Amino acid sequence: MNIKSILKNEGINVVRQLNIQEVQTIAKDISIKLCLAFPEHNLSRNNLYEAFSKVKMYLAQLPKDFSGAKYILEENSIYFNNSLPFEEIPNTAMHECIHFIQYHHSDSYLGLSIAQKGIALNEAAVQKMAAEANMNEYVDVTYFNISLNTNSPDYYPLECALLNQITYFTGTYPLYNSVLFCNNIFKNTFIKKFNKKLYSFVIKKFDTLLNLENELNSYLEELSYASSEKSINFLNKIIDYKKHKITNLFFQTQNYIMKTCFTCEFNRLKTMEDIHEFKNKLYDFKNVIGSNSCYSFYNDFYCSMMNAIEIRKNYIKEHGPISLPSKESTSLILVDTSKNKLTFIKTFFKKLKHVFKSETDKNYINE
Repeated sequence: MNIKSILKNEGINVVRQLNIQEVQTIAKDISIKLCLAFPEHNLSRNNLYEAFSKVKMYLAQLPKDFSGAKYILEENSIYFNNSLPFEEIPNTAMHECIHFIQYHHSDSYLGLSIAQKGIALNEAAVQKMAAEANMNEYVDVTYFNISLNTNSPDYYPLECALLNQITYFTGTYPLYNSVLFCNNIFKNTFIKKFNKKLYSFVIKKFDTLLNLENELNSYLEELSYASSEKSINFLNKIIDYKKHKITNLFFQTQNYIMKTCFTCEFNRLKTMEDIHEFKNKLYDFKNVIGSNSCYSFYNDFYCSMMNAIEIRKNYIKEHGPISLPSKESTSLILVDTSKNKLTFIKTFFKKLKHVFKSETDKNYINE
């Protein structure tokens, strides 16, 4: 397919090509920001500048559902919304230039994605990096009745919020390294620290969330052209349904990440120092979650986990540091002090089951 056909299919109408000086200004700005934001990945400012300077850049009329810029691989070109002031273009270009780095590191991987899986996770990771490189401030926002504190309020806010929860446990280095160099470091780190089931769950739910958002945007676009009352009412019902599904899916994903990650980390607690650090981490997690007036899972989970912590603390006080099995499972390991040995306690998971049931009743968990 030639470039004219690609642009037509994408709904892009070119206004003009940016001149050499304009392109170099953008390339310089982005190169400096990336190197300052991510020094641990040993990016070369000169190499980035030279590469970005060769990218064809255009002002164009873009479809409403575009983020303000679009990178076209086939022509190695970036198209910016014609309504953007020039001084805003470098910040908008950051996301697309990270994609440019990805495409030029591999022809089979796109950062965190292979084929059609992991696209949403990759988009969220790229945007997370772009927001950090642009030094975006964190703001309080509400989408689909979900309140968040985010530095990416306009692009992929829900996906970025969930990704922030994941990197709360993994750190950002393996994520950003996989984004930039199209490798499996993040995937392997994630699976080793937690399990493959959770990784597959995250990939699937991120993609589903992005698909739902794209579907919603299509219906909103259709609504803007609807004229009859019957069509308007019908579309509004579909839109409300899609919004509700997005809300449910976000909380389902958030709760599963929270439950699985903290349970895996609890299994590794051996000393009183471990427990102290774990308690602080559990408490501070409230700062990265989304919530609303009906959301109670975090509070319920926190109380249940604190009860489990007390059991482990008492055992360590009486018997000293714990020696855990060499092969950890995702089941929660607690201590039976009466028998002076490790055993599996079902009470905790009964409480968790009750918590999930209560959330199901509120339609925030859809298994």
